[in-house]
Amino acid sequence: MRREIAIVVFPGFQLLDAAGPVAAFEMAERFRPGSYAISVLAPEGGIVRSSSGVCLAAAAMEPKRFDTVIVSGGNLTQLEESQAGIVAWLGHDAWRRVAGVCSGAFFLAEAGLLDDRRATTHWAAAERFRLRYPKVRLDADRMFVRDGDIWTSAGISAGIDLALALVEDDLGPGIARRTAQQLVVHQRRHVGQSQYSVLVEQGGKTGRFGELIRWVRACIAEPLTVERLAERAAMSPRNFARAFVAEMGATPAKVVEGLRLEAARLAVETSHLHLDHIAVSTGFGDATRMRRAFVRAFGMSPQSLRRSASA
Repeated sequence: MRREIAIVVFPGFQLLDAAGPVAAFEMAERFRPGSYAISVLAPEGGIVRSSSGVCLAAAAMEPKRFDTVIVSGGNLTQLEESQAGIVAWLGHDAWRRVAGVCSGAFFLAEAGLLDDRRATTHWAAAERFRLRYPKVRLDADRMFVRDGDIWTSAGISAGIDLALALVEDDLGPGIARRTAQQLVVHQRRHVGQSQYSVLVEQGGKTGRFGELIRWVRACIAEPLTVERLAERAAMSPRNFARAFVAEMGATPAKVVEGLRLEAARLAVETSHLHLDHIAVSTGFGDATRMRRAFVRAFGMSPQSLRRSASA
C-alpha cells in the first residue's frame, strides 16, 4: 500500500525539519518499493525560502487527503505569519496521522489538535509554548512523543527520529533499521530519550559543566550525590544546583540518571552481559531499579529492549 506523505513548509522554515523526514521516507521506499509518495506543500505553493536561504518547490495546499502530514518548524515570527493558512488546512482533517517537527507543534496546537494531549517541541521554545497553549500536556524533555495519531518531536534532527518511528510503525523494525543504517544514524533514539542530552553533551548552554559531565561518565558506577557533584565543581551545593539547572535545563539527579540510562542502554543493546552486572556497572545498583528506570524512560524493560535491538 502506497502512503501519501505531505511535508508542510512555509517562509522561514528550518530546512532539516523537512529534509530529514524526506530522506528517511526516501530510503524506506528504496527498501520497500511502493510504500511512500512524498509531496512538499505550502499555503501558496511555489518556491519557499527556508531560514538558511535554501529554497524548496512546493505545491499549493488543497483539500486532498494524505496518509501522513508532517509540519516543519522554523523561525517563530515567520511561523506566526503563515499560521492561519496551515491551521485552516489542518482543520479539514486531510490526514490519517499528523506530526509536528520542532516548532511545527505550534501549528498543531493552534489548530486545537493537541488539546489535552501529550506533546513536545524544541526545548528553547518550550516556555513560550506552555504559556500560549496551556491545554497541551507539554513534555519538553522528550525527543518525540506519540499520542494516538498525533506525533510531535523536539528540535531539528529529532525530525529524523520521528520519521524513523513512523517508518517502523508502517513497515516494521527491520525496514526502519535498514533505513537508519543507510542514513548513518542511530536506529532509534527512544521515545523516552531526553532532548536535553545535547545540552548535557556540551556541558550546558555555555559549556560550563563540560569537565564535570566527563567526570560523571567516568565515575558512573559510583554514588553521585548533589554534594559530591558540587564538590567536584568547587561550588556550594545550593549554588551548584541552581547553576546546573540554568545551564542544563534539568536537575543534577535527572542528568545523572540520564547518563546512567545512556550507558546501560548501550550495554543492553550491544552486549550479552547479565542485567545485574550492567545495573551495578552503571550505578543503578540492582536490576530491579534499572528496570524501573528503563520502563519510565523508554516505555519498555531492559529485556524487551535487548530483544528489540536483536530483532
